[in-house]
Order: sequence, then C-alpha cells, then structure tokens
Amino acid sequence: MYKINHLKYFFSLFILFCSTFGFAQKEKAEAEIQEIIKKYDVVGLSVAVVKKGVLIYSNSFGLKNIESNTPLSNTAIFRIASISKSFSATSIMQLVEAKKLSLDDDFSKLVGFKIRNPKYPEKIITLKMVLSHTSSINDSKGYFDLDVINPDQNADWAKCYNDYEPGTKYQYCNLNFNLIGAVIERTSGERFDHYVKHHILEPLKLYAGYCVDSLDSNRFATLYEYSANPKKFTAAPTAYAPRREEIKNYSLGHSTPIFSPTGGMKISATDLAKYMTMHMNFGKYEGVKIISKKSAKRMQTKISDEEGYGLAIRTIDNLIPNKILKGHTGSAYGLYSAMFFEPKEKFGIVVITNGCNPIYTEGMNAALKTTINSLYNNLIK
Repeated sequence: MYKINHLKYFFSLFILFCSTFGFAQKEKAEAEIQEIIKKYDVVGLSVAVVKKGVLIYSNSFGLKNIESNTPLSNTAIFRIASISKSFSATSIMQLVEAKKLSLDDDFSKLVGFKIRNPKYPEKIITLKMVLSHTSSINDSKGYFDLDVINPDQNADWAKCYNDYEPGTKYQYCNLNFNLIGAVIERTSGERFDHYVKHHILEPLKLYAGYCVDSLDSNRFATLYEYSANPKKFTAAPTAYAPRREEIKNYSLGHSTPIFSPTGGMKISATDLAKYMTMHMNFGKYEGVKIISKKSAKRMQTKISDEEGYGLAIRTIDNLIPNKILKGHTGSAYGLYSAMFFEPKEKFGIVVITNGCNPIYTEGMNAALKTTINSLYNNLIK
C-alpha cells in the first residue's frame, strides 16, 4: 500500500510539473508574440498549433478592426489568399479518384477552349502542369476573367504565355487556379463554392467558404494595407466584396473567378489548422476521409525542385531550422498567412495577420516566420 501511494504521489508531482511547465511555455510564447507585434506593427494575429496530430493551442492577439478598436478573437474569419489554392487542388484530387478526370488530361478539353502556348503549339498543357505552375501561363493580362486566355474572346491571348516550353519551368500564376476552379465546375456540375463546401468543408465540420454571403460578415477580420511614408494602415473592404449582381448572372465554368479559387477562401486560423491536419494525416481527419493517402502524398511531392512546389503544397527547408515542412503561404489586401506542417512528426502551425509592416526574410514575411519559430520552440520542440 505504501508503494502504491508513493507512486501516486510522484505521478501527481509529475503531472503538476508538466502542467506548470506547459503554462510557463505558453506565457513565454505569448510574451514573445507581443514583442513581434510591436516590432512589425502587426494589427491582429491569429495562431493555431497542432502537436502529434492534435490541436493543442489557439489564440488571437491585437485588433480585428482598428476603427472600432475591436479585439481579434479565435472566431474571426480571414480571406486567407493563396492557401486557398490547396482547397482547389484537393477538389481536383477527389475528381481524379472518382475517375472523372486525370492529371495527364489535355487542359484544353477540360476547360472548354484552347490552352496552348503559341510558341509550342504541339505541346499539350496538362492538368498537372496547371496545378503545379509549370504550364507556362502567366498573369500579365490579369486573372479575374478567363476570357483573357481564350483565343475566341481575346486577340491578345498569346501574351498569357511565357517563352519557354510548358512543363520545363516554374512560374507562380494565379490564372492557373482560377482556370482550375472552372474545371471543377465543368467536371462536377456544381458551382465552385458549393463543391468545396459539400465535399471538403462540411465533411470536416469547418465554418468557412468562398461565398461571402454564405458566412456571418460580423466575423470577418478587416484587412489592412500598410504604407510606410507616412506610416498608416488603410482598410481593404473589397477583400469581402459579395459580388451579388455578378452571382445572379453566373455561368458555370466561366464566371468562376468571382469566387477566386486562387485566393478567396474565408476561414479562421483554428479551422484552417483542422484542414491542415487532414493533409498532415494524408487525407484523413478524425475518421473522415477527404482524399486518399496516395492523392495527399502526390500533392505534397515537389514537382519543381528549386521552388519545392507540388500540387498547391510547397516543400520548404528555411522556415524552422533543420525541419522540412509542407504547406503554403498567402498574401493579399494587406493580409499575410502561413500554413505549414511536418507529416512525419505530426506537428503544424497556422499564423494569419490582417495587417503588418511586410518585411521579408528569405522569402517569408518576417512577422509570420518569427511567430512560427516562437510557437515551435515553446510549444512543440
């Protein structure tokens, strides 16, 4: 009996030590984040941390809205910019698994008009090339209207292509993913935002979406663009423009850029961390399968070695020292976002700011990078 009580006593001490240590580490991380906010003039910052596949921490700092002095909370929703691309790619992988299309398909046949680089007219541009930014397509004519690259609609369509052969080089291009959204509509028969809602968001029980009017606008974090001289933040209300009149006249497979498959997802940091965990678990989250393990690994496998880009998921080695991570970043309207995970060690971090002084270090927003390292060192390492 004495021995059992003795063991219980030491076990209780151990639990107390772990709890106290964990609390101290959270306090340390939060103190460091407050310093980061001051250093980089951060308006608001939402973070979420996953360790061993479990969401262990989420918090929000600063302001949701400067004008009303409203504090940012964990329920705040952000337009996360280019991390949105991975939702589009995930949708494509679902359609591939359903054998409705193939990554090697001629993109022209999928999108409904000719997609060919005029300098390489015989070279087929595949779905895989468009997903991996190796299509040779560029954003020089914009990306919010698919007609810019349609030879039947725009005399300058050829300017949407670079001089190199498709499949040989990488160039990041937003038009690629608005075209991808149109393919999702043409293949599934569902409006883009509805497809993502029904096949990704609802199964994962995420409060998110591409359609502004499908969400509670009171939860939107105001996005702020920064200017240095004089130093000020300017709200960017167009980030959440509802575009109701355009939606009334929606044409499936053509009007898709209205929802911006390339950057229009609205979601909280906490829910984005749950989505991230699905990818970290190779397609599953809490017993719900979104894509197969094979599809998830294919998305995470880099196609362009130098840039580390796969199918809307990048591989990077310069964010956390000695760690190779998978994920994506986003930036638009003054917002900066990052979602990165380590699939073997099962940890991941989401950081989103609705405005900051956008200083960059090694191609990464410094406020986000410093915050990610603080969270890793204090809560995961």
